[in-house]
Order: sequence, then C-alpha cells, then structure tokens
Amino acid sequence: MGLPTFAAQFSNLPSMKFFIDTANLDQIREAQALGILDGVTTNPSLMAKEGIAGDDAVKAHYKAICEIVDGDVSAEVISTDFEGMVREGEALAALHENIVVKVPMIPEGIKAISHFTENGIRTNCTLIFSPGQALIAAKAGASYVSPFIGRLDDISSDGMDLIEDIRNIFDNYDFGTEILAASVRGPMHVIECAKLGADVMTGPLSAIEGLMKHPLTDIGLAKFLADHAKSNG
Repeated sequence: MGLPTFAAQFSNLPSMKFFIDTANLDQIREAQALGILDGVTTNPSLMAKEGIAGDDAVKAHYKAICEIVDGDVSAEVISTDFEGMVREGEALAALHENIVVKVPMIPEGIKAISHFTENGIRTNCTLIFSPGQALIAAKAGASYVSPFIGRLDDISSDGMDLIEDIRNIFDNYDFGTEILAASVRGPMHVIECAKLGADVMTGPLSAIEGLMKHPLTDIGLAKFLADHAKSNG
C-alpha cells in the first residue's frame, strides 16, 4: 500500500467549529455562504430581537434555521423546573435532527441533562461561569458546555482563564463534552479561544468577519490593483 495522501494524514485532526450566535436568517445565510459555518446558537433574547414570539413561531423559526445550516442548532428551553424542561426539550429535539437542547446550569437543568443523555437527546449546558459548573455538566453527559467569556470580562474577570481551566479538566478525564466558547465579542476572543483549545466558538457575524480583515491586506490589494491598471494603460 502506498503512503497516505497529505490531506488524509490531517483529515482526522480536530478543527475549531464556528457557530454564529443569532436568530437573524440573513446573517446565518451570509455566514453559511462563507463555507466555514458549523452551527448556530440562539436564545430567547435573540428570538425577541427578531420579533419572533409565540411557541409556534419560535418552533417554525428553528426549523427555518435548520434548513439553512447543516450543523448543530442550539434551541433553548424556557422552563426552570425539571418536568417543564423535559417537556420543552423533547418537543424541540423532535423538530429536526440538528437541534441541540440548550439547558441552563441549575440543579433542575442538570437533572434534565441527565435525562436527555439517557434518552439520546443532545444538550448544551448554558450560562457556565466556573470550572465546577462545567465539570458537573460534563458528568451529566452534556454534549456542549457554554462558558460565557464576554460576560466574565464585563465584570473584570478573565474569561480565558475559565476556558483554560475547563480544557485542562476535560483533558484530564477524557470527557466527550465540547467546550463552546460563548459570549464572544470580537476576533481576538476567537483567536485566544483557539489558542487555548476551545472546541467551538459562537459569536456575532462581525466577530467572524473581523478575522478576515487586516489593514495591510487592504493596502497590498489596492497597490496590486493600481499597478495592474497602470501596466494595462
């Protein structure tokens, strides 16, 4: 047998996933058109921002998102009691195979995550602000944990320290739970999360677009175009 191709040697290496944090369909389509979008995260606030209200309208909107993106779409429960979260989560998971049920980091939420895990429903444990919370969520079988790095920065606490601590803990025990860096505010948040080994980042379209921008790129392109125009009369 011959040696594996260059591409095959690296095909199984992990890659940071890019999610967009929005309920705006135009922004999701724009991110999808770049060819690098892996999923979407939403929450009640983002739905309200788009004027999506009422259970039927919200569910229809989740379906519309799933038709655009071939990847995980986090859909958040509203209830804070176990029975309510299970009821809502099962209904959301039934909408589309890409749906991941988003559950808050509270005791009733951990119970719900354990239930969903036992029944084959994937989950995203949201509002993570400490390594202990991430550990408990992983023990319960969460598919993702969402540490909110931007909100920690807002209170003069370093969100990157939390990403690093969770990465170390998960690597120690080989948890299958993925670290989904949430509340990403800009391109430098994305870069720092990538350096620390976050599995996923979710943020606004502007954070993704910001990664592609550099003033020297603009200057260089302008010069190339000017030289081309000059040489062609």
